[in-house]
Amino acid sequence: MGTPPMDFDAVLEKCGNFGRFQFLIMLLFGFTNILSSMHYFAQTIISFTPDHWCYHEKLANVSFAEIRAVYAQTNSPHCTLLDDVIDGKPIVAEVGQCRKWIYEYEMGYQSVTSDLDWVCEDVIKSAVGQSLFFVGSCIGTVFFGMLADKIGRLPALILTTLTGASGDFLTTFANNLPLFALFRFLSGLSTDTFFYLMYIMVFEYLSPQKRTLGLHMITGTFYCLGLVFAPWFALWSGSWRYYLYIASVPAVIVITYPFLICESAQWLIATQRYDRAIKCLKRVAKLNGREVSEEVFDEFKTYHENKINEERKLRKRTDTFWGMFRTPRLRKVTIIMIIKCMFISLALDVISRNMEGMGTSPFILFSATSIVYIVGCLTIILLQNRIGRKGMAFSTLSVSGIIIATNAFMIAFLDTEQNATLFAIMVGLSRLGVVASYEAEAQYISEFIPTTVRGRGMANVHVAGFAAAALNSYVIYLGYFYKPLPSICMSVIVFMGALLCLALPETMNQKLPQTLKDGEEFARHQRWYYFPCFDKKKDTKTPEITDRF
Repeated sequence: MGTPPMDFDAVLEKCGNFGRFQFLIMLLFGFTNILSSMHYFAQTIISFTPDHWCYHEKLANVSFAEIRAVYAQTNSPHCTLLDDVIDGKPIVAEVGQCRKWIYEYEMGYQSVTSDLDWVCEDVIKSAVGQSLFFVGSCIGTVFFGMLADKIGRLPALILTTLTGASGDFLTTFANNLPLFALFRFLSGLSTDTFFYLMYIMVFEYLSPQKRTLGLHMITGTFYCLGLVFAPWFALWSGSWRYYLYIASVPAVIVITYPFLICESAQWLIATQRYDRAIKCLKRVAKLNGREVSEEVFDEFKTYHENKINEERKLRKRTDTFWGMFRTPRLRKVTIIMIIKCMFISLALDVISRNMEGMGTSPFILFSATSIVYIVGCLTIILLQNRIGRKGMAFSTLSVSGIIIATNAFMIAFLDTEQNATLFAIMVGLSRLGVVASYEAEAQYISEFIPTTVRGRGMANVHVAGFAAAALNSYVIYLGYFYKPLPSICMSVIVFMGALLCLALPETMNQKLPQTLKDGEEFARHQRWYYFPCFDKKKDTKTPEITDRF
């Protein structure tokens, strides 16, 4: 037997692929998750609309119960203009629209919708502002994805994090729709980019056997913490503007990241910066308390130099993301993967944001059901390496579709106020299904996209997801016409996503593709109904996923 190649995985194993360095980078990933959750769902937190009624001077100093009783006698309680109130009976104005409202604030919290009076005829303004956020996400994800492949993961991570924080901070100065939309667009430029860039770095420095545990445990715990506490930060602050300060100012901590961790060694190798890659690996070894001889690093450098020279002889052009559409099999799988990501992103956003009118305070409902992020990630940790990536995606989406469809039926026929607990449980189960699907999707995509285009590939797939997610506020808006409509739409979308899973290859226990050529040949002989857990011929000695870069 010959000496095994001294590639990245071999050297990282000698330097330590699950030691103090990995714990440090996972801790920073946890902090990034908190920032990401508070940033991404700031759109929801700042837009919760309190109960409101058209202002009338005779109702200015009465209790909310009396106001509610008066307006309950009208066809449109929140938006009906009154001429007079006589003995508790409303006299509806024949002409005119509301220009002033009475708000029943929850714990004194003023959202952007109540502060700027974006209710009734102007309710669409909030949806427009939110959609501009996702337009920014599409552009920013492409830009920062390309930047990450040009200047490195770490500097791109810092720039995108500070860009998003700046957008949130500047939004606090908005007093009209144009400024609000502009600053939400700026904030959206970094949406998810700083999450997945950090995700890639953790992915690359972790032992293949620990990726599922490390990535999903950190994401589930810290992302969940951000979501659970975000509504309470908002209520404590009392204003959507103060909440955005809380969500944005801590982001300056990312400036310290270069002093704590190092650049992606695999990106340095891919860009032929071998000396810097070796310097990073030595730093990893030092933090992990490992002694690695210089001969190992010399062999490592020689191996990759020779590999690059051989690849130059074999191929004349550099791999690009658009090359994934050049060959038939890779093109088909890429398109399916993009469409599925769009479905899951839209479903996650609609289910996670559609919290109003469920019989419970939207703040409490959002916070309480956010615990499903931990449950969802634990589910992935426990099951994904047993039933496979494809099996996990298919099963979670199928079950989600059933739960969301059931919830739609309940909304149509049951009173939300009288069944608040039941609806809270159904909302939580719906979120659990789509969260598990979304988290499983992130690892699935990162494993399938070839190493040479992983940064750009993940960025572009996320762009498609954000393009779909930009529709979330409009889908939720459908509830104004027929309350179950958002849930009906999402159940159909989720079922379609489950069916698409059957056309994707399984990545578990496979040697992951490095180049576009590898991607075209990857899992070529797998059948659409192949699931590792049902494979009787499965070799029990098959190693865990490996990724040779």
